[in-house]
Amino acid sequence: MNRLKLPFIFFLLFSITVGNFGQTKLAASVRQAGTSTSRKVLVKQPVDLLIVGGTVVTMDKDRRVIEDGAVAIKGGEIVAVGKRADVMRNKTARRTVNAVGKVVIPGLINTHTHVPMTLFRGIADDLDLQEWLTKYIFPAEAKNVDEAFVRAGTRLGLAEMIRGGTTTYCDMYYFEDAVADESKKAGVRGVLGETVLDFPAPDNKTFDAGMAYAERFIKKWQGDPLIVPAIAPHAPYTVSAEHLIATRKLSDRLNAPLVTHLAEANTETEYIEQKHPGKRPIEFVDSIGFLTNKTIAAHVIQANQAELDILKRRGVGIAHNPQSNMKLAAGVAPVPQMLKMDMPVGLGTDGAASNNDLNMWEEMDTAAKLHKVFTGDPKVVPAEAAFEMATSRGARALHMENLIGSIETGKRADIVIVDFDDLNQTPSYNVYSTLVYATKANDVRTVIINGRLVMLDRRLLTLNESVIKKDANAYRRKIINSLSH
Repeated sequence: MNRLKLPFIFFLLFSITVGNFGQTKLAASVRQAGTSTSRKVLVKQPVDLLIVGGTVVTMDKDRRVIEDGAVAIKGGEIVAVGKRADVMRNKTARRTVNAVGKVVIPGLINTHTHVPMTLFRGIADDLDLQEWLTKYIFPAEAKNVDEAFVRAGTRLGLAEMIRGGTTTYCDMYYFEDAVADESKKAGVRGVLGETVLDFPAPDNKTFDAGMAYAERFIKKWQGDPLIVPAIAPHAPYTVSAEHLIATRKLSDRLNAPLVTHLAEANTETEYIEQKHPGKRPIEFVDSIGFLTNKTIAAHVIQANQAELDILKRRGVGIAHNPQSNMKLAAGVAPVPQMLKMDMPVGLGTDGAASNNDLNMWEEMDTAAKLHKVFTGDPKVVPAEAAFEMATSRGARALHMENLIGSIETGKRADIVIVDFDDLNQTPSYNVYSTLVYATKANDVRTVIINGRLVMLDRRLLTLNESVIKKDANAYRRKIINSLSH
């Protein structure tokens, strides 16, 4: 009997030991699974690009300036902004750009230009607006502007703008489909208006042909991540009331921006008052129902308080072009009053034929100083306000404030990294003061548009500078020959 019990007791002990081992193994597996789950929670989010270090000037509603900051970008969108340690704690990037010692700013916004006119840079200077237009610019355009000209001039302008940190521009010219194509290839954001007039233009010989072209152009490019197509009636002195209304209707029907020159000079005011007695340019275009919350009006120099009230009520975006206006002695726009009214006014260079560059740093500096001397008040248009016009307020002027103009999550990743240790910037006490009054275009180091690097360490990545210069100089000889006959 005892001999039978011994094997049984041995079997029982073995079973208990095996069972305990199994339970121990199961518990270990459970613990391991728990640890694995915890690790998954701590896995860093992958992003396309991280900008780390440097001072991030966000231009958000709180005007945060973040020392030792970082910006994370994914799919062309800003997904995180904050202190470097906070952003890097849960982000890992395929590529990292070191911005230590530099300043990270929103991409600059040029709210008015004619980018292909870089090829007319310096062709006619020191003239009043009407003489400059009618005796030089219009004849030069008639003899030289075709699609190839527009493409060459656009590439030149795009390279210049990227070099200076401009990431978005608002254009008015001819063959705008070619402008859009070159801008898309270069990776630059643009609100691009096909210009229509009542007289023959280089691309369309009648107003109706211009309107048909504009409609095709808008339909082709709408929905593009970089290109916002627009209709651009040139001005109230070159487009009839009937045709201005037609462009507004096209803008409404296609939900496209309506870009124009407005209240640009005394000569325009005199012309409108003569043709439409009792009305100045802004009053006139409002009386025919032209102005909408999709309108972008360039210059707006000839504007009194009642007219500013009209523009604000209609939600019109305004492009202030201080250097071009000064060069043509066209006058000084009432920008301090616009800012006081919180109107959506941005800065523009105008075309290089009347400036003669596309340098937004100069426009900021000039805007701040011009209005001080003109009003006799050194406190108007302070540095921060000038920088705002080149960024967040400029975005409002183009009706794009939901997408661009500041560095904050959910907006498109249009970002510029600026060197901040050049002689002209040393020492720096206030970031806005240094940016507006001391920084130059050649201080721009790296440019990102829609999450894509288009310039890294001053090297253009999407355009060939040597080819661009060669093409531009070939056109110089052609233009000189055309004007000598």
